[in-house]
Amino acid sequence: MNLKFIKEGITSPKGFMSSGISCGIKGKNLKDLALVMSASPCNSAGVFTKNKIKSAPILVTQNHLKSKTARAIIANSGNANTCTGKKGIEDAEKMCSLVAKESGIEKDDVLVASTGIIGVKLDIDSIENSVPHLVKKLDKEGYKDASEAIMTTDTFPKTLSVKFEIQGKPAVIGVMAKGSGMIHPNMGTMLSFITTDVNISSDLLEKALRESVRISYNRISVDGDTSTNDTVLIMANGLSGNEMIEKENEDYRIFLEVLEKLNVKIAKMIAKDGEGATKLIECRALNVPSERDGEIFAKSIICSNLVKTAFFGCSANWGRILDAVGYSGGDFDINKLQVCIGSSKGNIMVFKNGEPVKFSAGEAKDILSEDEVYISLDFNSGSHNVRCWGCDLTYDYIKINGDYMS
Repeated sequence: MNLKFIKEGITSPKGFMSSGISCGIKGKNLKDLALVMSASPCNSAGVFTKNKIKSAPILVTQNHLKSKTARAIIANSGNANTCTGKKGIEDAEKMCSLVAKESGIEKDDVLVASTGIIGVKLDIDSIENSVPHLVKKLDKEGYKDASEAIMTTDTFPKTLSVKFEIQGKPAVIGVMAKGSGMIHPNMGTMLSFITTDVNISSDLLEKALRESVRISYNRISVDGDTSTNDTVLIMANGLSGNEMIEKENEDYRIFLEVLEKLNVKIAKMIAKDGEGATKLIECRALNVPSERDGEIFAKSIICSNLVKTAFFGCSANWGRILDAVGYSGGDFDINKLQVCIGSSKGNIMVFKNGEPVKFSAGEAKDILSEDEVYISLDFNSGSHNVRCWGCDLTYDYIKINGDYMS
C-alpha cells in the first residue's frame, strides 16, 4: 500500500477547516480554544475513558453521538470541566449551542471536549465572547492553531495526516492529538480528533475506530493514571467520492490498516512527550500465546517506575524488567524467555533461557543513551507479537506535577 504521511493534520481531508484562538482560560495570548468543522454532515464515532468519573463534555458528546453523525468539534484546554456538577453539563451544552448559532448547524451536530484542571468551573463567559471569532477564523491552514489550542503540558503539537487511495480515489485521514501526563488510556489527559474524507458507514467507522484505538492509544502509558477526559473522536464526510463502505471487505481493511498506522504514530508521539520524559521506550512482547498475554507483559514493563527510572539513567538493570514480567499476572516459562535491549545504536541480549548473559555495561549505557530505545522479550510460547510504548521517569515529572493543580 502506498502511504504518504505529511505533517499537516485534521484539515488535510476534503471539506474540513479548523481554528484555534486564545479565549483567556489559560491566560493572555495562550491558545486554549479550538474548533474543527466539516463542510457537510459526517458519519461520526467516539471512544472514551473507562474512568467511572467522566467529564461533562464526554457525557454531552456521548449523547450527541447517539445519532452517529456530527459536523463540528469544539475543545478547550486549561480546564477539564470535570466534577463540576450540573453547571458543567450546562456549560458543555452551551459550547455546542454557541458553535451551532454562529455556524448555522444543529447543536446536536457539535461534539465537545475539554482538558486541563479538574474541579474548577469553566469560564463560559470567556468562551461565549470568543466563539464568533473562533468560527470566523476557520481556515484550511487552521490546523496549526487548533493543535496548539488543545495542548496543556505538551511540549509540541501532535498533528499528522496520511494520503492513500481507496477504490482508485485519493483519500486522506488527518489527526490532531494532545497528551503528556495522566496518560494510561483504557479505551491521560488524552484527546485525539480524527477527520477523513472517506465514505464509510457509521457502524464500520466506529468498529474501525475501536480496533485502531485498541492497538494504539490503549497500548501507551506515561504515568499509569487513566484520565477522566480521555476522548477519541472521528468524523467522515465522504467527500473523497468512493462508494460507501458498508461491508468488512477489502476497502474496509484498507481503511482500517491506514487508520491503525496513523494512530500508532500519534500514540508514540504522546508517549514520547510524557511529562519530563527524555526518551520513548518501546516494549516488544514476542511469540506469546495471545495478544492479551502480550499486552499484560508489555504494559507491566512500561508502567514499572523502576524500569522507567533505570532507563532514565541509561542503566541496563534487566532484573527490574524480569520483576515487572513476574508480577504482571501473565503465565510464562522463564526458561524459555530471552530479553534484549536496544536502540538505533545496536542491541544486546541480557538474559536467555533462565540465565543472565554477560554484556558490557559501557556498551549498554551507550545504547540506552538514545531518545528512542526498546526492550524485546521473546517468550517462545506462541505466534503473537505485541508492542506497547511508554517513557522514562525523570526529576522533571515530579517538578511538573508537584506544581500542577489537577
